[in-house]
Amino acid sequence: MHAPLTLHGASIEVAPGALETLGVRVSQRAPEHRVAIIADQAVATLYGQAALAAFGSTTPTPILLTFPSGEKHKTRQTWSTLTDQLIAAGCGRDTVIVALGGGVTGDLAGFVAATFLRGVPLVQVPTSLLAMIDSSIGGKTGVDTPAGKNLVGAFHHPTLVIADPRLLTSLPPKEMRVGLAEAIKHGVIADPVYFGWIAANLRQILHADAPDDATQMHLVRRSIEIKVQVVRQDEREGGLRKILNFGHTIAHAIEQVTAYGVSHGEAVAIGMVAEAVLAERLRLAERGLADAIATVCDAAGLPVRLPDGVSPAEIVTATRTDKKARAGQVEFALPRAMGEMAGSATRYGVRVSDADTLRALEHL
Repeated sequence: MHAPLTLHGASIEVAPGALETLGVRVSQRAPEHRVAIIADQAVATLYGQAALAAFGSTTPTPILLTFPSGEKHKTRQTWSTLTDQLIAAGCGRDTVIVALGGGVTGDLAGFVAATFLRGVPLVQVPTSLLAMIDSSIGGKTGVDTPAGKNLVGAFHHPTLVIADPRLLTSLPPKEMRVGLAEAIKHGVIADPVYFGWIAANLRQILHADAPDDATQMHLVRRSIEIKVQVVRQDEREGGLRKILNFGHTIAHAIEQVTAYGVSHGEAVAIGMVAEAVLAERLRLAERGLADAIATVCDAAGLPVRLPDGVSPAEIVTATRTDKKARAGQVEFALPRAMGEMAGSATRYGVRVSDADTLRALEHL
C-alpha cells in the first residue's frame, strides 16, 4: 500500500476500490460538512448511486447535482445553474463539493467550489484516466468561453483527491487512449524511463478488459507523482509549472477551431508532435524527438497530424487567444530532450513568432 501524496494541503490517495469508502474518506478530511456531489449525467448514471450509498445514513442526506455531459457544457451558464441549485437546496459554508467525473466535471465543480460563498472545500473523485493523472491535481478550476478554453477560473486546491484505478474499467477504449496522451506528456517533460515504460506496456495498458491493478497503479501513481513534483514548486504557473503545458498551446487551438470535435487527449497528442517539431526547427531540441513522440502516440492509437479540413493558419490564429500569449507573441513550453524542457532562462516560456509556428504546423 502506497502512502498518500500531498500537495498544498490536499491528500491524494490512489487506491483500487476507493469509491466504496468515499464517505469515510470525505468525513475524515471535511468533518461535519454537508455533501453535494456534482457529476455529469453519464457519470451520474454509472456511479451516482454508489457514491451516495458510500455516505450511508449521513445527516443531512448528501445531494447529487447533474449537468449535461460534454465540454460544450463547461460554461458560465452551467456554473450559474449549479450554484443556484446549491442555494435552493439550502447549502451553506459547511458544504463540501465532491466532483465526481472526468476533467470537465472537475474543472466545473471545482470552480463552483472556489466561488460558492467565496469558497468551500472540494473533493476530487476523477473517473477518467485524463482526470486522474492531470486535471484533478494542482488546483486549476474554470470554465470555457466562446473565445477559448478555461479563460474564466480560479486556483482552488482540493482538500482530497481520490483516484480509484478500478473506475477505469468502465471507460471506452478511446477514453483510455486520450488519457494516455497526458501520461506520455509526463514522460517527455520529466521522466524518460517512464516514457519507455509506457511504450513497452501499451498493449497491457490498453487491454480490452482493462489493465491489471499493478499496471493501473503504476500508470496513475507515477503520472501523479510527476505532476505533484512540478506543482509543489510552482503553484500558480510563474515558472516551472509551465512545462505541464507542453503540447497544450496547439491542443487548445485545435479544440477551439473544431468546436471541441477533437477530444482533449487527441488534441494534446497532435500538439506534442507539432510543438516538438517546432522545438527542433528552433534548434532547441535534439533531432528525432518529435519522431519518438509521434511513434508512441501513433502506437497508442492517437492522432499525430492535423484533422482533415483544419488549416495551419487557422491554428495559428487560434493560439493568439491562449492564456499564455504575451506581448503579441504566443508562449510555448518546448522540450529540449526526452525528460528535459527548454527555456529555463525564461521561466520555461518560449515566445515564438506566428511564422515559426506556421512552418512547424505545415510540417504535419
